[in-house]
Amino acid sequence: QCVATLEGHENEVKSVAWAPSGTLLATCSRDKSVWVWEVDEEEEYECVSVLNAHTQDVKHVVWHPSQELLASASYDDTVRLYREEEDDWVCCATLEGHESTVWAVAFDKAGERLASVSDDRTLRIWRRFGPGNQEGVACNGTDPTWKCVCTLSGYHSRTIYDVSWCHLTGAVATACGDDAIRPFPWRNFPNIQSNLSHLTLHCSASVLRTSVEAEPSLRKRPRVSFSKHMSLMALAVFPVSFLE
Repeated sequence: QCVATLEGHENEVKSVAWAPSGTLLATCSRDKSVWVWEVDEEEEYECVSVLNAHTQDVKHVVWHPSQELLASASYDDTVRLYREEEDDWVCCATLEGHESTVWAVAFDKAGERLASVSDDRTLRIWRRFGPGNQEGVACNGTDPTWKCVCTLSGYHSRTIYDVSWCHLTGAVATACGDDAIRPFPWRNFPNIQSNLSHLTLHCSASVLRTSVEAEPSLRKRPRVSFSKHMSLMALAVFPVSFLE
C-alpha cells in the first residue's frame, strides 16, 4: 500500500532516487527544483531542502554509491552536485560542457567517475580530483574538482536518454533515440586515470532489436568486443552471436 504522498513540486516530477542510507529521497521536477526528503523509522517524510541551482527543468537525479552526494541533470545543459553543509544542502559543483539538455547521469562503483548523456548526442565521463592530486588539477580549498576526461561522440545519431554504469563489470551502457542500446566495456576505454586530454573513440557495433548492426565491412560477420563475463551476460539477454 502507499504509505505517503509527497507534495510540493509545482510541475511534473521527473525522477526520484534513494540515498545509500535509505533515509534520504531526492526528487526533481520540471519546476526547476531538486528536493531532498528525509524519512524516519515511522516512515514519516519531511522535506529538508529545496535546491534551485538549475535554471531550467531538471530531468534526472542520482546519489553517489557510498556518500550523501547528489547529482542532477537538467535542460539547462549542466550537471550539478550537492552535499549537506551546516544542516542545509548546497550546490557544491557545476559540470559544464554539454551543448544541450543533459538527460541522465550515473556514478561508477567507487563514485570517482560520473557519466552523463545529452541531447547533443555525446557521452561524457567526469572524474573526481581531490586536493593535492598527482595530476595537478586545481581544487578550491578542501573541495574536490570534477573534470571531464573523456567525451564520446559520433556513436549516436539521436538524443541519448539514459546511461547506466555496471558496478560489477565497469561497463557503461547508453539508451538512444535512434532505437539502439550501446554497451561500452570499460577495458576498451583508454587509460583516463592520468590522461586529461580530449579523447575520441569510435563505436564498432550496437545492439539493435536483438541484432548487431556493424560497420559495412563487418556486417557479414558482426563482432562485438566484450570481456568473457560481459559476453555471457549479453548472450543471456540478446539472442545474437557475440564473438571474442
